Amino acid sequence: MLINQYFRHSKVTFKLAYPVMLSQLGQVMVGVADNIMVGRLGAEPLAAASLANSIFFMVLMFGTGVSMAMTPLVAMAQGENNLGNIAVYFRHGSVINLVCAIFLFLFILAFSPLLGHLNQPEEVVILSIPYLLIITLSLLPFMFFQNYKQFIEGLSQTKQAMIITVLCNGLNILLNYLLIFGKYGFPALGLNGAGWATLIARVLMALAIYLYVKRSIRFRPFKTPFGIKNLSWPISRKMLKIGVPTGFQYIFEVGAFSTAAIMMGWIGVNALAAHQIAINLASISYMMASGLSAAAMVRVGNQLGRKDIKTLREVGFSIFGMVITFMSLFALAFLVLRNHLPLLYIDDMEVVQVATNLIIIAAIFQLSDGIQVVGLGALRGLSDVKVPTFVTLVAYWVIGLPLGYLLAFTLGMAEIGVWVGLLTGLSVTAVLLLLRFHQLSLRLLKNKHKTTTH
Repeated sequence: MLINQYFRHSKVTFKLAYPVMLSQLGQVMVGVADNIMVGRLGAEPLAAASLANSIFFMVLMFGTGVSMAMTPLVAMAQGENNLGNIAVYFRHGSVINLVCAIFLFLFILAFSPLLGHLNQPEEVVILSIPYLLIITLSLLPFMFFQNYKQFIEGLSQTKQAMIITVLCNGLNILLNYLLIFGKYGFPALGLNGAGWATLIARVLMALAIYLYVKRSIRFRPFKTPFGIKNLSWPISRKMLKIGVPTGFQYIFEVGAFSTAAIMMGWIGVNALAAHQIAINLASISYMMASGLSAAAMVRVGNQLGRKDIKTLREVGFSIFGMVITFMSLFALAFLVLRNHLPLLYIDDMEVVQVATNLIIIAAIFQLSDGIQVVGLGALRGLSDVKVPTFVTLVAYWVIGLPLGYLLAFTLGMAEIGVWVGLLTGLSVTAVLLLLRFHQLSLRLLKNKHKTTTH
């Protein structure tokens, strides 16, 4: 009976998750294509991409977290069949996401001159600053796209964002080729060409999803005009209480990997380039697992809105089972192909050897990475964000990074030590979030039983 329930829930979850997984995979593959093409320019441009992206993606993921506040609330309102609340959440979320985009844009502009003070190789910093400024421009269209994406995903409509993302990412890869190497009459812009390709693709993504939502009959009942009239501070605060902690969850996690990249720069150019290769490969499985996380957030939110806690627990644990299976396959692939994957990026054998060792550690932390990202999604579906945020802070910044620094620079393990610290942080996070979901959902189930028996 339990097996039948698992497969039944898994089928529904996969139908919801696979478009998000493909969408996330599309974005990651652009990063893979970026790094493969930039790697052909040499270790220094690849290291510069690693440094700039480590800063940019930390900020980008904070914005992504803020935008995610809309999804569980819309999912819950849909479970309650409350169309009015759906429109209210969209209107408030649109303003919050716009303000967030402007704030993050200004933050990176102010921070970029400080890259030279991070004790990184000078030649890497010189290459990274203009590239960082170009991709920073893409924050505004990215957050506009996220606003509509999170709204329609809260309504269990995930295919549309996938199609838009895949098409625009395909264009991004083509533009990478044309602008990095100067093919077919285009200027050869090197690393900066990858930045311009990203900006153009994200502008088109924002335009496409806006036109789709505005012209689709499906979304007309929800009234989605953008405006600042009739905004309510209690509603805004409710969304910020979910979105801001979620953003900090991403900052604590992505920031840990960004800090690891800075530590790699202290070790040397080759270590930083190898880190970029291994992180880029690990991001493929992570971003696809985040599709299951998004499905967990929507499905748990739906069941919470329906007050069906028994099914909520079944859904949650079935998705944990799915991600364990999924990430185990990636772990096996990384181990088998560890000697070959770095060669896709660069032919510098010193960088390849370091990257091979890091890929082994990436294979080991696949299960922890998958469990923790699904745990965060399932808990967001329960509107539980404060404790998970504290967990990520402690796991990465109190345990993982200090341990990585100790192993790398005090005990002489260099780049391996940094990554063992990351592995430890991920593992602690995974265990604590899984326990948190079990405890919270069990408490809800017991409370429901008490209510129905009295």
